[in-house]
Amino acid sequence: MYLTLTSAALSPDQNATDLGYLLHKHPDRAQEFGVTAGTAHVFYPEADEHRCTVALLLEVDPIALVRGRRRGGGRSGDGLTLGQYVNDRPYAASSMLAVALGKVFRTALAGRCDARPDLVDRPLSLDVHVPSLPGGAELVRDLFEPLGWQVDASPVPLDETIPEWGPSRYVDLRLTGSQVLSQALSHLYVLLPALDDAKHYWVTSDEVDKLVRAGEGWLAGHPQRELITRRYLKHQRELVETATSRLLEAEDVPVDLAADEPAPRPLVALRKEAVLAALQESGAQRVVDLGCGEGALLRWLIDDARYGEVVGADVSPLALSRAEKRLNLDRMPDTQRARLTLLQSSLTYRDDRIAGYDAIVLMEVVEHLDPDRLPALEQTVFGHARPKTVIVTTPNSEHNVRYEKLAAGAMRHPDHRFEWTRAEFRAWADGVAAMHGYATAYSPIGEDDPEVGPPTQMAVFTRREAVAT
Repeated sequence: MYLTLTSAALSPDQNATDLGYLLHKHPDRAQEFGVTAGTAHVFYPEADEHRCTVALLLEVDPIALVRGRRRGGGRSGDGLTLGQYVNDRPYAASSMLAVALGKVFRTALAGRCDARPDLVDRPLSLDVHVPSLPGGAELVRDLFEPLGWQVDASPVPLDETIPEWGPSRYVDLRLTGSQVLSQALSHLYVLLPALDDAKHYWVTSDEVDKLVRAGEGWLAGHPQRELITRRYLKHQRELVETATSRLLEAEDVPVDLAADEPAPRPLVALRKEAVLAALQESGAQRVVDLGCGEGALLRWLIDDARYGEVVGADVSPLALSRAEKRLNLDRMPDTQRARLTLLQSSLTYRDDRIAGYDAIVLMEVVEHLDPDRLPALEQTVFGHARPKTVIVTTPNSEHNVRYEKLAAGAMRHPDHRFEWTRAEFRAWADGVAAMHGYATAYSPIGEDDPEVGPPTQMAVFTRREAVAT
């Protein structure tokens, strides 16, 4: 099975071979990588300043696959002895190609390029070609077009010599569009198995982590999210429900809200940008993300060298374990790893390990506490830790009426203990600030609706003696 990815330079200041930097694969070298299904080959059929194409060729070893199934207790998808050896696996793109892509291009998939970090978030003019892909033209378009791709899915004839047999279930796919490379790779990594709908390996809870990481920023708002998630996780209901809940919570999409259109700018991205801008303005260099969850903000902090020390703290060991995986701690460069600490710590108990830092961030955290626990949180953060800056974001409950499919009076997530109006949030924040010697400033996050305000509200607390100095 085979795919190519081509980048074209559209202006004189661009160089198409920058693709090699992003993929961490030099255009002058052909490379081989051992994968579960066989051997993955990476090479460049063309590479100059105007146009650069990388090819990923997966040589499938059907004997090794059968042995792997037997060792893992899995089943043959065909249910026939001969079907284990005679099938479309060596030719049609499937979950095996996605696994190979994830291993060979894992640094690019994670959105990292130490040699040229300026390239990571730059959209490229890309052309992706997958000559044989199962799923049918209509489904392929339903999955890729909402992500901004122009899709050309040509049905492959069942037999070119017998045209009356009609088309097969495969298409010759070409995707074109302007995409950030890491996002383009994540689209392929998730959607190839979803189209194949027949993963070749045993699916466990680890696959939920992979799906949530790869789908960050686009899957929660995809109109075919349910179908993609169900197929990716081999229709295992418990895993699908877990993945859906985590995706919607991470992207700040109400659980009861079924997306009709993909959000062009996810609220989670706008929230991170607002928090990072507030941190930058504060001049903080040592930052604690309190209630860090799976590390969504930590990745942005650790990629910015201005933050010499970053602490992620959460009460949940499971969340911290997922943060380790999400951040790829085992493969993180030593210079970054030395700046990051993960701590198990409660929001409501004094912890000397988080005292004395420049800033503490509580991003979408306070609403997960029972109201009677808020005074303990206030004392922990503002009374004991006393950073120069505290940043708090939380949903604006007034904006919930703009979510048409969210039931009246319902909260955006079942784990929320409350959701404040703008007046309630300001009353709480002003009271805390007055009690502990802080000044407050407020900012909207997301579209500031003239009637009901923004979807998210943010308060920045600045310690008064820090202002005076």
